[in-house]
Amino acid sequence: MLPVDPQAPPPDPSSPRATWETIHARLHEAIVRHRLDPGAKLVEDEIAAHFGVSRTIVRAALQALAREGVVEIRRHRGASVARPSPEEARGIFEARGLVEPHLVRMAAARIKPDDVSGLRACLEREHAAVEADRPQEAVHLSAEFHRVIAGIAGHGVLERILADLLSRSSLVVALYWRRPETLCESHAHHALVDALERRDGGRAAALMERHLVELLAGLDLGAEPARRTSLANALSMRAPTAS
Repeated sequence: MLPVDPQAPPPDPSSPRATWETIHARLHEAIVRHRLDPGAKLVEDEIAAHFGVSRTIVRAALQALAREGVVEIRRHRGASVARPSPEEARGIFEARGLVEPHLVRMAAARIKPDDVSGLRACLEREHAAVEADRPQEAVHLSAEFHRVIAGIAGHGVLERILADLLSRSSLVVALYWRRPETLCESHAHHALVDALERRDGGRAAALMERHLVELLAGLDLGAEPARRTSLANALSMRAPTAS
């Protein structure tokens, strides 16, 4: 069980009462940005106290996160951040290998100049995070790059499927990634943007396939680094603002 941090600010009674959607969003952000470790306990009473809400509201948020595959709820053991097994980790990246080449091919047929500019801005933020030695932020921005491509493709169902896979990928990276600096290698993402700008769907799909194979090869499925995170601090932190 993760301890309540005595330095964390108490809930502000003058603030609007949090909804389950608010709590879902805050927990999801803490998980995908690696502020909560895979396997970390998510104690209903602690979360309810932090937000000043009932356990019923917290439970609704946790159940939604469980449906998305980033939280596990076990009878008599409560909720915890999901901890993908090596087999699940491999399956998540293999599923991305099926979905993302198709999405990037679709994106190449629909992309507009403003979309290209948006993708290049994503790369600039990603590289800035690397230069500033903020690896967790760089990993998050790398995933955001993939989300943006899915949005350009315009296939809502596949976009939602990929969003869930990317969230679960963040847990895999936290557990098994042995070369975090290569997750944001510039050549892979820059080459993808160049192919998209030329509307070369075949080239973009081939690049995406190779990129995802390289990501899977970067997993060390025998490694599970031990870390400790304060739940209260994780929920109180905010994402860095873009400069």
